Amino acid sequence: MTLHVTNTLTGEKEPFEPQDPENVLLYYCGLTVSDPPHLGHARSWVHVDVMHRWLEHIGYDVRHVENFTDINEKIVARVGEDELGEDEADVAETYIERTLADMRSLNLLRAEVYPRVSEHVPEIVDLVETLMEKGYAYESNGSVYFDVTEFDEYGALSNQDLEEIESQGDPDERSEKHNPADFALWKADGVGPDAVEEHRHEGAAPAEESCETALTWDSPWGEGRPGWHIECSAMSMTHLGETLDLHVGGRDLVFPHHENEIAQSEAATDQRFAKYWLHCELFQMDDEKMSSSLGNFVTVDQAVDQWGTNVLRTFLTAGAYNNVQLYSDETIAEAEERWDRLERAYEAAVDAVDSPEMSAKAADDDLREAVSDAREEFTAAMNDDFNTREAQSALLSVATAINRHLEETDASEGYDYRGLRRAIETLEELGDVLGLSFEGDTDGTATLAGDVVELVLDVREHEREAGDYERADELRDELEALGIEVQDTDEGPTYRLPSGDE
Repeated sequence: MTLHVTNTLTGEKEPFEPQDPENVLLYYCGLTVSDPPHLGHARSWVHVDVMHRWLEHIGYDVRHVENFTDINEKIVARVGEDELGEDEADVAETYIERTLADMRSLNLLRAEVYPRVSEHVPEIVDLVETLMEKGYAYESNGSVYFDVTEFDEYGALSNQDLEEIESQGDPDERSEKHNPADFALWKADGVGPDAVEEHRHEGAAPAEESCETALTWDSPWGEGRPGWHIECSAMSMTHLGETLDLHVGGRDLVFPHHENEIAQSEAATDQRFAKYWLHCELFQMDDEKMSSSLGNFVTVDQAVDQWGTNVLRTFLTAGAYNNVQLYSDETIAEAEERWDRLERAYEAAVDAVDSPEMSAKAADDDLREAVSDAREEFTAAMNDDFNTREAQSALLSVATAINRHLEETDASEGYDYRGLRRAIETLEELGDVLGLSFEGDTDGTATLAGDVVELVLDVREHEREAGDYERADELRDELEALGIEVQDTDEGPTYRLPSGDE
């Protein structure tokens, strides 16, 4: 069965056919790093990770890019708070480090690159200039706006008519725009105190002070900052080209963010921006979506510490990416029970294979057929729009088949070696697609320590390239305080963990 995906742009489930039959270009709209990541973010991360894993499982080479938005008034609003940092860049860096650590604790595959807005301002300016040259954008008082009336397909993704779209952007922009629905590509000057005060947390610096730390850049229209929407277009096209295969993000980003991405990207390039748009549904908590702004969230590090990576991933993949999922004590308890069933069956099968009761001649046709059927059901589920709910059910049927075989087989006659080996391999192979680990540490507290160190070193290299050697040295010192030896070589930094593993 060919992989089919539900394309938000068409509203249809379509066969997945990337531009290159061997490669997939995948872009995921990442975080604005102004808060600790929570389970709502983890849900999208895990489902994108499963997409990445399944695409590789069926033979594609995946180029996965996920951005960090490190320029935003919400970031400025946290300056001076709880040692987060003394300026916008410091606060962003603090949260990026925490986010990368949380990603690793969730056993996520690494993206090929994690671009930051602050690194791509030249590309953003070039893109805005192109839009102005082609007549899709105009300058007003040092800001630049996209004229939505010039793009005929505007509203297609969100299924809206232009006449029905209300004003976009801040109220103080309205007098500068030709049309209320036009959106900012470049914003003159920096960040105002009113915008910061709206998001300011207790303990943060006064809005007037934190505004002074907001980053600005020179441009053909004067000093200013990029608009939100243009950032993703510039970053994705810089690293993946003008047309993406898969663009994934939260359902709440369909409008205006993704609608605006399409308009500005296609207006600039005259090419389709993305073939398939996939959107993760929201995560519900007490009948509301889980979000930083509502304050009703469980952070990723809290969740991993409490339940462990495997339970958390079992919980998050219990629902398909495009279905709303409910967080409650009952749904978490159900995930704990499901993971316990899988883990116990796996361990029982491993113990049986290594036991004296194992027989090379014994054959349980029911066990072998159940495992074969589960593999087919798992494949069909994943090819049906990455349906992790049904895929997880297929894995559980393997656990059931293992338990039935061990309970019903007379040990004196011997267990089915080949059947159990196939069951073990199936749990390992297909469990890995869901990011589950049946071997080694499963509590999330020490998972992928080497990957975490490598990501911290990546951040350190970024600081060195930016000329912030003091911050780079601080990161090295923090690692060494944990017993991790760092050495700089001509080929790049190397490290040694306290255990001696590198």
